[in-house]
Amino acid sequence: MSDYQTTFSYQLNESKKKKKNYLLHIGLFIVTFITTTIAGVQWVTGHPGPYTLEILTLGLPYSLSILFIITCHEFGHYFAAKFHKVDATLPYYIPFPSVPGFINFGTMGAVIRTKSPVNTNKAMFDIGAAGPIAGFIACLIILIYGLMNVPGVEYILAIHPDYFSPEYGKTGILLEFGDTLLFSFFRFLFVEEGQFFPPMSEIYHYPFLCVGWFGLFITAMNMMPVGQLDGGHISYSLFGEDLHYKIAVVTFTFLFLLGIIGLLEAYFGVVIGFGWTGWLFWAVVLFFVIKLKHPPIPDYKPLDSKRKFLGYLTFFIFLISFSPAPIILRIV
Repeated sequence: MSDYQTTFSYQLNESKKKKKNYLLHIGLFIVTFITTTIAGVQWVTGHPGPYTLEILTLGLPYSLSILFIITCHEFGHYFAAKFHKVDATLPYYIPFPSVPGFINFGTMGAVIRTKSPVNTNKAMFDIGAAGPIAGFIACLIILIYGLMNVPGVEYILAIHPDYFSPEYGKTGILLEFGDTLLFSFFRFLFVEEGQFFPPMSEIYHYPFLCVGWFGLFITAMNMMPVGQLDGGHISYSLFGEDLHYKIAVVTFTFLFLLGIIGLLEAYFGVVIGFGWTGWLFWAVVLFFVIKLKHPPIPDYKPLDSKRKFLGYLTFFIFLISFSPAPIILRIV
């Protein structure tokens, strides 16, 4: 076979591989759009289905909003990688079908995969920080829009006609989303005195508020300064290997304790007021799967002052997005 034939054969195989990958990315996006739309209908209406096409349209504000935040986050990583000439894939969206009796947001997010090494500390920082910053900005847009366009009380009455009844919420299962510093501040800022605003036990019926809250929740999980989470990349780039590892251990210990407290509250009736069993699961994932240590970067040079400022800003975002008890579920 001639050199020309060999080159042509290689290019043809690469073209087929790229086409196959594009179809996979598009397919996962479509499936995630479907699962998030169904999840949106379930959050808004409270009904498990089956649904007509007309009812499914009620899930579109939720699905389009959540895909907007995820897409901004992942393409933040993608374009930063391209800027630093790091070979990276397009986002792989991760659908999650609704399971009866299981709290579900229709997706587990998305990921991109780097196919070439990240050799410099500056590139590691930029790729790690670009995603959460872009996603957080998208989350702010959705959250502020939701807070400025809260429908009147007739909206919640259409879902729960007995909402103002003295017996409402006295029996059954209570699901409540945990407040955060940012959500609380925005509520103070945008909700006028005397205006009806749903409590944290009802905001999941409001798609933009629900997605905005969920965006903060995912931002907080992703920004923890541990291992190869985005927060781990940033922490390693800012502080170096030794201090990053110490911070990761403290973060893991804190999450583990919050998880134990949540366990005591959920199964042993110990009322403490914060903590969530999910943090225990996340701590286990961090320790055994993601790992606490960050792999070394060949060319580690201290960051410039602008990047250091952005790094500290991302951890401020983490603090105002974090809730020690993000999901409260109990029988009343």
